[in-house]
Amino acid sequence: MERKSFGNMQCPVARTLERVGEWWSILILRDALHGLTRFDQFQKSLDIAPNILTRRLHSLVEAGMLERRQYSERPPRFEYVLTDLGRDFRTILIALNAWGNKHFAPEGPSVMLVDANTGKEVDLALVDRKTGREINSRDYALVPGPQADGATRERLALIAHRREAANEAVDEAPPAKPVKAKKAAAPAKAGKRA
Repeated sequence: MERKSFGNMQCPVARTLERVGEWWSILILRDALHGLTRFDQFQKSLDIAPNILTRRLHSLVEAGMLERRQYSERPPRFEYVLTDLGRDFRTILIALNAWGNKHFAPEGPSVMLVDANTGKEVDLALVDRKTGREINSRDYALVPGPQADGATRERLALIAHRREAANEAVDEAPPAKPVKAKKAAAPAKAGKRA
């Protein structure tokens, strides 16, 4: 069965998945961002079969995320170095790490993002660089870009319609009634039976 290509789809998420959607690729990029460059380093870190690692490294080079550089002539040996495109994937990995810690680490996080100077854990948020405001689903929306085709415009219009309807429902909902705290039962006096 031939795998469907997402490379020509209009959706930027689909186009990204075309380049890094296979889980080994994401883990290779993670390790490359941690400083690994050589085949044997990736293989040891990931416990991955050599043929799979070869294919994934080749696809990341082809996608422009890694550059293959020779570091030894005899015998010929190569390393895989991140390109600017590959380094830009760091923000995606940081977001995946935070999301995984929040939703899939019931025992607690095993890898945390901290401020390198203070050691304090980072409370990750996606913000607009221009305004400094946190991105949330109520105040921000996806809209068609200049190159959007008809199908993309239609899909985003449907999403906008649903978003508006959801916002109207929230705006029209009656305010929540305050919940009164129940009075705590008075402790039984000593000597009296309840």
